[in-house]
Amino acid sequence: MRSTLSGSNTTATHQHGTRGTRASDAQAKALLSLLADLAPGADRERVRGRLVELYMPLAEYLARRFRNRGEQLDDLVQVANLGLIKSVDGFDPNRGAAFTSYAIPMIVGELKRHFRDKGWDVRVPRRLQELRLQIGKVSGDLAQDLGRSPTVADLATRLGVSEEEVIEGLDCGQAYRALSLDAPVGDGEGGTNGLGDLLGDDDPDMRNVENREALRPLLARLPEREQKIIAMRFHGNLTQSQIAAELGISQMHVSRLLAGALRNLREQLTRED
Repeated sequence: MRSTLSGSNTTATHQHGTRGTRASDAQAKALLSLLADLAPGADRERVRGRLVELYMPLAEYLARRFRNRGEQLDDLVQVANLGLIKSVDGFDPNRGAAFTSYAIPMIVGELKRHFRDKGWDVRVPRRLQELRLQIGKVSGDLAQDLGRSPTVADLATRLGVSEEEVIEGLDCGQAYRALSLDAPVGDGEGGTNGLGDLLGDDDPDMRNVENREALRPLLARLPEREQKIIAMRFHGNLTQSQIAAELGISQMHVSRLLAGALRNLREQLTRED
C-alpha cells in the first residue's frame, strides 16, 4: 500500500523509509478489510490494536514534523496517536482509497487542532489565531512582490481586513508562550536575576505627593529662618550641629526652632484636613 500526500505533502512512505509507514502493507491491508467485517467484540479490539501498532511509526513521524514549536515531542506523539486511532475507526476500505491517504490528513489535522486549542498560554479567539496564520502565509509573497517588508497597510489590503485587525493578529502571537517571572534576563551581573526584577512596583513617594503639595503653601508662611532650617535638615540632610554651625546659633536653639516649625505645620495640616 503506497501512501502519497497531495499538494505540498510529499510521499510519506518515501520520506519515512521502510521503518513503519508501509508497515507490512499486505498484513495491514488484510487487517483493515477484516476490521470492517468484524462485529464489536474482543476479536475486533485485537485487530484494531494491531493496526494502531502497525501505523504508530507513521504517527510519530508526523508528530516530529511539528517539533520545535514549543510543545514536548511526547505530547505531540500522543496527539498523533489519537488521530491515528480515529483514522482506524473511521476508515472505510470499501471506498478504495489507501489507508494512509485517509490517515495522514486526519493525524495532521489533530496535531494542528492541538496547537490551535491547547498550545496557547493565553486564550486567543480562533478568529485571531486564523488571521495570524494568514498573515504568516501572505507576508513572504508580499515581500517578494514589493521588494521590501510589507507594512500593516499592505497586509490589510491583501487580506481584506482593517489595519487594526492586522495589528491584533500580529500581537496575539505574543500570547502563545508566556515567560516565567523567574526567567533570566541579561547576564545577572547588575542585580537583575529574573524578569520579575524588572517589573514596576508601587512608588512609596507617590503616597506623599498630596502631603507635599499641601505643605508647600504652609512652608511659605513660616519665618525665613525656619524655612531654611527645614530645608537644610530634610533636603540637605544636615545634622542639627551642622545647621547650628552654618547659622551661627546653638544646637539647642536649632532644635527648638525645628520642633516648633514642625509642630506648627502638623497643626495646620490637621486643621485643613
